[in-house]
Amino acid sequence: MTMPSWKLRELRRACAIGLTALLIAMSVGAGRASALDTSAREAFVIDLSTGTVLLSKDADRVMPPASMSKIMTMYLVFERLKNGSLQLEDELLVSEKAWRMGGSKMFIEVGNRIRVEDLIRGVVIQSGNDACVVFAEAIAGSEDAFAALMTEKARELGMETSEFANSTGWPHPNHYMTARELALLGAALIRDFPEYYHYFAETEFTWNDIKQHNRNPLLYRGVPGVDGLKTGHTEEAGYGLTASAERSGRRIMVVVNGLDSDRARAEEAGRLLEWGFRDFESRELFTAGETVETVETWMGTADQVALTSEEDIRVTLPRSRSSDVTVKVTYEGPIQTPIAAGQHIADLRIEAEDMEPIIFPLVAAEEVERQGPIGRFFTGITHMVLGSAGIN
Repeated sequence: MTMPSWKLRELRRACAIGLTALLIAMSVGAGRASALDTSAREAFVIDLSTGTVLLSKDADRVMPPASMSKIMTMYLVFERLKNGSLQLEDELLVSEKAWRMGGSKMFIEVGNRIRVEDLIRGVVIQSGNDACVVFAEAIAGSEDAFAALMTEKARELGMETSEFANSTGWPHPNHYMTARELALLGAALIRDFPEYYHYFAETEFTWNDIKQHNRNPLLYRGVPGVDGLKTGHTEEAGYGLTASAERSGRRIMVVVNGLDSDRARAEEAGRLLEWGFRDFESRELFTAGETVETVETWMGTADQVALTSEEDIRVTLPRSRSSDVTVKVTYEGPIQTPIAAGQHIADLRIEAEDMEPIIFPLVAAEEVERQGPIGRFFTGITHMVLGSAGIN
């Protein structure tokens, strides 16, 4: 992959040795990760193709997600479709509780049996609270039990903060998420259930002779590549949207919440998506298995070991500030032997102004055995006589 204005050899020359850094999948940062301002109360923008956080505004503060929490409801439904415990043609019973639900509705009738696929469209397109309760009762026996499953699944997905009290996002003091964890959830749904994700891009659905349009405004505003996910609104939450778009192999996820109108959330989410695609570009730095750096070993049968990544290293960086990027290989060295092939012994840390650090684990490319007693004796003597900077 070509990298205009920032050659790969220049990046490699910039590598320097530092102290050990923590490996972080999605870095937790306080405040905004970019100089761009946003009118959203909470906001989070991430390039899912590289895992790079582009913007973070109070993204780790708990907030009422309203109907955006229905993404988790659908995650659990899709999970059961995938494992075969539900089928699209199965018919589920509508209880009186489901029928009586207020707010946005699919308008199903008590006592009827509704196909799973129709209920999916009732949740995804129409944001039906009634359809959510039908799923909750069918899967877990009650909505309370289903909410417990939602929280349990959140922990499995790495969402350490979110708590769920119902299947719909109906206001409840014990029902909350964060913008960062909403993005993590949306990414997990797209990753784990690509065969069902297409429902989020459908623009209308008719049930009980009532046609309703998808509440995601970006599906109608000419924003290229938008194919999901979910809006939310309550008086306390304000107007929110979790949106995703894919262009030329890049997928960007935007979460905004706390806006004062449906128009504001549409304009702000669309603006942030366009900004992410326009002002940033993805670059491949190293391919899987390629040597990133070679570092010294201590008391090993080889004096050095090559560091590689088990996956391609791709990052998303600002187009206009390539010269401000710094790259460091960080570890505590020299590396003590024995070293196993594939052992995590260093990190590649990439930093750019106004962005959260991007960190990739580096592993040993090959095994390095520890010297025998005689070898260690002579290495120790050599060290005492000649000295070796950096050995602790």
